[in-house]
Amino acid sequence: MTFYLKCFLFSFIISLAIIPLVRYLSIKFGHYDNPNEIKTHKGKVPLSGGICVFVSFSLTLIIFRFLTSFPTGTLRELRYILIGSFLILLVGFIDDLKKPKGIKAELKFFIEIFIAVFMITRGFSIDFIKPDYISYILTVLWIVGITNAFNIIDIMDGLSSSQVFISAIAFFMITMPSEQIYVNFLSTALAGSVLGFIPYNMSSKYKIFLGDSGSLFCGFILSIVALGGGYSDLNPLGVYAPILILSVPIYDTFYVSYVRMRKGISPFTGTKDHFALRLEIMGYDRKKIVLITSLFSVCMSFLAYTVTNVKLSIGIFLYVIAIILFLMISKKISMVKID
Repeated sequence: MTFYLKCFLFSFIISLAIIPLVRYLSIKFGHYDNPNEIKTHKGKVPLSGGICVFVSFSLTLIIFRFLTSFPTGTLRELRYILIGSFLILLVGFIDDLKKPKGIKAELKFFIEIFIAVFMITRGFSIDFIKPDYISYILTVLWIVGITNAFNIIDIMDGLSSSQVFISAIAFFMITMPSEQIYVNFLSTALAGSVLGFIPYNMSSKYKIFLGDSGSLFCGFILSIVALGGGYSDLNPLGVYAPILILSVPIYDTFYVSYVRMRKGISPFTGTKDHFALRLEIMGYDRKKIVLITSLFSVCMSFLAYTVTNVKLSIGIFLYVIAIILFLMISKKISMVKID
């Protein structure tokens, strides 16, 4: 436990320390995000927060890996995770540079699928589904889906980053008893790195965004973390706990895609149909939306933890309750009219 606390604090301090420098360089070289009809921030805001999170995360993994004795094979796992996450970061960074148009959605998905397949060939896949080819298809969908879910939800200061932090802590708390080394290591390093970013993201004077590079990177790491956990020996439904932990970004992805397709437009077209923007129209200010969403995510994470520690019948009941809750939320926010 002391080791993971050190990882968390180290990544937090590094992130907190390097952001001012990276922010300054971003301003100097004109790496900005401009307001539009979806993003309503004021002025030009640097898009380099994701680079800071990645650097802090990577330094923590590398330094602590070589200063600590790990089980055989851990270095191999971390090496491939760093390679995959860097490629995802690079895709997002190029997309940020090419804004407002960005990279074509088809090309972005092709690259993400390639990276997901690479991770599968390195041993990262859903291991409780057979036959293997079904497992591999679902793993690609999982990695690409979760990677983009945190990008889709990144529409409001602190929204995506707070979900990353809560999810990382939740994965750590659930897998800690089983000592899943690389899962716990990644979770604490990511949580600390993102926590160092959040104060700047929420600041009016020193604001900085994750950018597509950061949101895609964080989503990718969490998708890999979810694949490595051993969730429950008490009931088979415990393996679905990651869906509860990541339920907020997953929900927003499915909700906006459904609404857009009902309107006859591509699910990849930017609109104001996100649940957070609908809550804003209902009268909630943005900080309150982030707080409410964070508390909701904490509750879902606690539900995930509970599911891994109860018998099958209770687990089924808890999943049903979660589904009903999301259906009720959908009904409520769908009453909001979007211009």
